[in-house]
Amino acid sequence: MAKKQGKVKKAARTVRKVVAKKPAARKKIVAKKIVAKKPATKKTTAKRAVAKKPAPPQARTHAPKISPNRMSWLDAEARTPIIDLYAQQLDSFISTIADGKVDENEVQSQEARLVQLMQEIEPQLDDAMHEKITRLLCELTAYDIMQVLHTMQQAQPHGTFQG
Repeated sequence: MAKKQGKVKKAARTVRKVVAKKPAARKKIVAKKIVAKKPATKKTTAKRAVAKKPAPPQARTHAPKISPNRMSWLDAEARTPIIDLYAQQLDSFISTIADGKVDENEVQSQEARLVQLMQEIEPQLDDAMHEKITRLLCELTAYDIMQVLHTMQQAQPHGTFQG
């Protein structure tokens, strides 16, 4: 019997705590007395432990956190790529073109930096993101090559020398 009375008192406290969370009902509880009914006449309203289904793994549908200091890849007004502007600010790029020549050692150093970053980032990508970034890198490389060729063609003389 002592165990049943203990359960009844515990149930009465639970009700009191739940009601006490409501700010308007808090004053009423102070004036009320909670009377425990006899175990034989009280209907048990004990909470049952319900087995919850594990939440399904969420796909990456939520937007990633974006820092306000993050450098955009595009010019906000013109909607043109500006990655080349960031590349031109790299210390390695500035030191390479400082003398106006790009030698074999400088190309190899740049390749080593590129390989190191690729090895660091590639394992962190799922297949879908890997495919998108691979396409991005290929398009960026093609764009850079086309820009260099276009610049070289524009620098060539357009007329023939008539001297």
